[in-house]
Amino acid sequence: MHTNYYFLRLLAPALTQALRGYRVVTCFSQEKDELVIGLTNGAAEFWLKAQLSAAFPALALPETFHRARQNSVDLLPGLLGREVGQVDALPQDRILQFTFTDGATLLLKLFGPRPNAIFRPTPEAPAELFHQRYTADADIRPLPPTPALDAGTRHHEADPLRRYPALSDLPARYLRAHDYDPAPLPQREELVQGVIRQLEQPAHFYVIQLDGRTRLSLLPLGEVQQTLPTADPIAALCAFVPHFLSRRAYETEVRQVRQNLEKRAEEASTSAQMARTRRHALEHTAGYRQTADLIMAHLSQISAGAAQVEVVDFYQDNQPRVIKLKPTETPQRTAQNLYRKAKNQQIELQQLSQRIEQREAEAFWCLERLEELTELADLRTLRTWRKQHGLDPITQAKAASNELPFKVFTDSGFTILVGRNAQNNDLLTQKYAHKDDLWLHAKDVSGSHVVIRHRAGQPVPEPVVERAAQLAAWYSRRQHDSLCPVTVTPKKFVRKPKGAAPGAVVVERERVVLVVPGNPFERVGAN
Repeated sequence: MHTNYYFLRLLAPALTQALRGYRVVTCFSQEKDELVIGLTNGAAEFWLKAQLSAAFPALALPETFHRARQNSVDLLPGLLGREVGQVDALPQDRILQFTFTDGATLLLKLFGPRPNAIFRPTPEAPAELFHQRYTADADIRPLPPTPALDAGTRHHEADPLRRYPALSDLPARYLRAHDYDPAPLPQREELVQGVIRQLEQPAHFYVIQLDGRTRLSLLPLGEVQQTLPTADPIAALCAFVPHFLSRRAYETEVRQVRQNLEKRAEEASTSAQMARTRRHALEHTAGYRQTADLIMAHLSQISAGAAQVEVVDFYQDNQPRVIKLKPTETPQRTAQNLYRKAKNQQIELQQLSQRIEQREAEAFWCLERLEELTELADLRTLRTWRKQHGLDPITQAKAASNELPFKVFTDSGFTILVGRNAQNNDLLTQKYAHKDDLWLHAKDVSGSHVVIRHRAGQPVPEPVVERAAQLAAWYSRRQHDSLCPVTVTPKKFVRKPKGAAPGAVVVERERVVLVVPGNPFERVGAN
């Protein structure tokens, strides 16, 4: 409520008293969305720093301010030399009006997402705007002090809260915490009037924690962290704004980490559930191996060129079953193809089980981190914890840039990228790979391009090369061979001929390693 009308109406007379006899001597900005005004009465100085950003509009009152020598620009030259006469809060609004003794006015519009400063050297002069893009603010006119809105003129409103548009969310939440919603209309009227009296003459100012945000309130709500006297609203503002700014980075990062972890946990749980569904479907339907066994067991019943055959299914209590065939191939050939598919299906089942295990472990890990997050009380501890668990925003940004659009693995500090298809291979080799990166590919067959990122001054260890070669073999047509030759060469010796198909390249210099196809990272964290 540091920009709410009920706080500004207490702050305005305090500023009027504090600034009596002060003249503006400087007005400038040295950061985006910041307007700094320096005043003096000849013996003392007074600083106003209006933060006019949509994220946090506020009026700060630093004890002193040192202007930077660079990146600083003078603003509102017509304001210089003018003496403050009075400060007012515009009725039922979040605008603070500084009226100078010669009739000039400066309005600080403190509501987001469009805060602004509006200066007029005379009441009828065109407005000078701090944020010039908000052209509609030129129509806001300075007003003389007027009585607060008479709630009695709006008795037609069924909800008494609607008669007070400047209440903001905190008083409304305070009322609902005190059984406002179920109360009958007369009791609602009484509750609202009681809150209005507290806002007009608050017992204290409160720095509170509510929904993970630090706020200034005129009502005790949420977790009260500080209680400040209402006799000095300037001191309350001076205490709150620095405290808020110190907490804002922490609260923002906590929200980001929480949202990221919750999203990861949900995605991991969904992925595990989908894998379980797919595994169940594979395990509870007639498999390729059963069909192939039935064909081989009934070869004598299958005539040449038959499109189907009806057999007794001894896997299903000897029930009759019709099996479709290809007239252009022999039953033995059909069974052979089904056995091959069954082998691939078994591999898929193993991979699904591994995926379920990995994704469930990831979801559980995220939930554990979310529990730990609630115990981190300050920014330094939070950032140390983020780095420890690989949740640092810089690390995540780098990882994200690597993850997409390739498969990504890490081994002994080296990053291994694997293309997903022919077009993706082109992107990896032609756009992402550096000339000193190592490039790998299963020899003489189609498959994924694999790149080991170069690290300055660190040759790639041979075990890392071998594991990357295993990946190149695994993501190729030699996946099920007992051994696979893999080409290894620096990327600078790989070129794409003009007009070649996607993924097609020419290797000018190479060495070949023999490896067993496989994914050595299956249980240690492929992204």
